[in-house]
Amino acid sequence: MQELIDKYGLALVFVNVLALSLGLPVPAMPTLILVGAGLALQPDPMWLPLSGVLAVSVAASLIGDSVWFYAGRRYGNRTLQSLCRLSLSRDTCMKRTERFYGRFGIRVLSVAKFIPGLSMVSVPMAGAMQARLPPFLRYDGLGAALWAGLGLTLGVVFSAQVETVIDTLSQLGTGAGALVGLLLAAYIGWRWWRRRTLFKSLEAARIEVRELDRLIHDGQPPVVFDIRAPGFRDVDPYVIPGAVFADERELEGIRSTYARERKIVIYCACPDEVSAAWMAGQLRRAGFRDVLPLRGGIDAWRAAGLGVERIAAPLDRSGMADEAIPSGPP
Repeated sequence: MQELIDKYGLALVFVNVLALSLGLPVPAMPTLILVGAGLALQPDPMWLPLSGVLAVSVAASLIGDSVWFYAGRRYGNRTLQSLCRLSLSRDTCMKRTERFYGRFGIRVLSVAKFIPGLSMVSVPMAGAMQARLPPFLRYDGLGAALWAGLGLTLGVVFSAQVETVIDTLSQLGTGAGALVGLLLAAYIGWRWWRRRTLFKSLEAARIEVRELDRLIHDGQPPVVFDIRAPGFRDVDPYVIPGAVFADERELEGIRSTYARERKIVIYCACPDEVSAAWMAGQLRRAGFRDVLPLRGGIDAWRAAGLGVERIAAPLDRSGMADEAIPSGPP
């Protein structure tokens, strides 16, 4: 192990951290732990080599994250949704990131790498929110340093145990690699099955944008809930005309405000209307008889050439939009 660390340690760290930052499922943290343990077992002082590994890790992380930062700045919501489609937790990917970013702003990047799912979407969201480059580099660099420092520290502290594990795996030969691969495949399979089960539990019924538009023009407008997080509405400050801002975590207020027989349409900013479908199911269980997610959300509404309204006032949960504008993307 020691010879491999001496020869390939920096390259392994750079490639693994860069690949992870670009969204590939590679074991970057175990690599950092392994390299930290290898440096700790050397007879020479380890602090200078550790500093070099830390610097390389931060540089690789910033390079990969900068790609997504500029992708988010240029393509906005399309980048966020594409990343969430790749996530094993896409049902919570977008919403959780929106809330964290809405609460802490660009500072969330300093801890994002420690929170599964958040690290994947928070960087392009910073770009979509038009964050300035210097604060992005400062907080993202801090987060990368803390994350890589933790991995290297764990390797140093538990270097003896890491060496024992490596020696054991070496004795097992190819069987060890097969076991690790099997466990990884089992984990990914379980997450995939869990996600499929969630999707099946969400009813497939949707309302199309043309049908919603017809109801509005026929004088039978349903209640339209916009459940995008406030931070995302800053990225895309437009709503379907008459939409009411709502939070799926506050269903009690909805139950006490609207009659059970009212038709309700819900849209979100998540892939496949997952959050909207989940909230629709919750409202049906609460006694509402006619609740449907809007297929494609506000993006499909715009694509159909239908008008949107600009959010002109500070947002609150029950506020409504005004200032109508012509149809088409902003």
